[in-house]
Amino acid sequence: MENIFFYETSVGKVMFADDGNAITKLYYRDKGPIEKEHVIKETELIRKAHDELMEYLKGKRKSFDIPLAPKGTEFQMKVWQALQEIPYGETRTYKEIAESIGNPKACRAVGLSNNRNPISVIIPCHRVIGSNGKLVGYAGGLEVKEYLLNLEKRDDKGGI
Repeated sequence: MENIFFYETSVGKVMFADDGNAITKLYYRDKGPIEKEHVIKETELIRKAHDELMEYLKGKRKSFDIPLAPKGTEFQMKVWQALQEIPYGETRTYKEIAESIGNPKACRAVGLSNNRNPISVIIPCHRVIGSNGKLVGYAGGLEVKEYLLNLEKRDDKGGI
């Protein structure tokens, strides 16, 4: 059974979930599935994850320290690990992610895995763009993706 809790942020309402040991989900409200087996409870871990997210959104944090436990297939886990290796303020294409996990023809599968990322922002799927440099697909909406990328770009150049 998971604990879940909701917060308002500058990018909209978000839901965090934990399993008692790690964060398992960070969804934009109404954008991700919520299992029936959960307890609405603000745990210490969820509060810490929220605090880190707020620091990130204020340009005061470039990486997250909270333990994560996303659930997915072996392929998805590889993709999500590769996403976490994209440096703050940088982007990668689906093709570059596919190449980085040793499967250069898996661009579409990378896109699907990116779309199923259960811990948005902290596992930075917003840093993946189309091969033409355009913003494509994001669970929080393209305006949120653009906001996050601009936040990182501004902050990487010395603050907001």
